[in-house]
Amino acid sequence: MSGGATGWRRLVRMGAPRATKANALATVLALLLGFAIVTQVRQTRSEGLDALRQTELVGLLDDVSQRSDRLDKDAAQLRRTRDELVSGGASDREARKAARERLSSLEVLAGTVPAKGPGITITIGDPRHEITDSVLLDALQELRDAGAEAVQIGPVRVVASTYFGTAQDGTVQVDGVGVRPPYRILAIGDPHTMAAAMAIPGGLAENVRQLGGHPTITQSQTIHIDALHSPPAHRYAQPVPTATPTQ
Repeated sequence: MSGGATGWRRLVRMGAPRATKANALATVLALLLGFAIVTQVRQTRSEGLDALRQTELVGLLDDVSQRSDRLDKDAAQLRRTRDELVSGGASDREARKAARERLSSLEVLAGTVPAKGPGITITIGDPRHEITDSVLLDALQELRDAGAEAVQIGPVRVVASTYFGTAQDGTVQVDGVGVRPPYRILAIGDPHTMAAAMAIPGGLAENVRQLGGHPTITQSQTIHIDALHSPPAHRYAQPVPTATPTQ
């Protein structure tokens, strides 16, 4: 047993570090290096950028510049996106506005909504009962040529499909509705142009006088046309559906 104990003690002494000059020097250097590292970290934390070398400062500045460039690019992209959204919204608004204006114009032409604006009022007296449906038709054509945008004859709103005729009792008819003298025509458009067109030689006023009638033309800044036209239901014609574009 004593021999075994002696062997173990020898092994422990062999594995234990020996206090040589080399070991002592290595220990001192390790301590100094650790102290220097701690001191440098503390100094860097306390002094901030002042403790950095020139190369480190250049590297830091370059990194900041790169980050700034990336932020500028991101900001520019966001501005472009914003402008596109704003432009798209404005375009949509303009498109909707144009569509509403187009719809309003078509409704006036179709006679489905009331209309108002500058224009003229034509009153035709017919003491001899010589004014026929053709005279009123000629008046309508002259008004249209002069730029009339909406016309009403008596209680009837005039549209593209309006027709003229004469009943068996001699009453002038507009769209099947009888109108009697004095005939009253309302027209919206440029008052001066339309009034001049009615008064030219060979025009409406001269023809009415030749038939013994009494034409009166009055220009106004506001003419109200309240008569409405009810479009008939189509029996045969059907709208063609708009094809949906494929992606």
